[in-house]
Amino acid sequence: MAVPEVIPIAYEPHGRTQAIGRYAGGQFLGSVAYAFPEGYRPDDGWEEHKRLFSALHVFDAEGRYRDSEIWCAGTWAEQQRAPHGPDSVPARARAHLATLLRSLPQRSYTDIAIRPFQLTVNGVLFGLVTGEDDGEAWAELYPDRLGFGEPWDGSYDT
Repeated sequence: MAVPEVIPIAYEPHGRTQAIGRYAGGQFLGSVAYAFPEGYRPDDGWEEHKRLFSALHVFDAEGRYRDSEIWCAGTWAEQQRAPHGPDSVPARARAHLATLLRSLPQRSYTDIAIRPFQLTVNGVLFGLVTGEDDGEAWAELYPDRLGFGEPWDGSYDT
């Protein structure tokens, strides 16, 4: 089976897809994820290259990509120096995403269906990328690394 034109993503309230849904302008997909720049091969000092991003992608009602707000909250090295509290890297990333989500009028958290898209910010790939390997179609959300495939019901693998 080929990759569908519009790919469903299931809302999971306490899972990795807890920040997706619909709003007055269409659909949204938010996440907080660590990522390395494309092509980076970890070596000594990798902690400075692994960065935590908050991202909010918006789409029209038919799932066509419109825009993204992507922000780097800090590095793995920063998190290790101050791993807890409101000024930690994860806390800053979650707070930033929450602010972005609150800006969406008439926001409701629910399943979405979006079309593939991709963009690169600070050397990091963001998007819903599709492909086919050995006759098996797939879609993967980056940098979250959530994989989607048959039966194309919105569920994902990590």
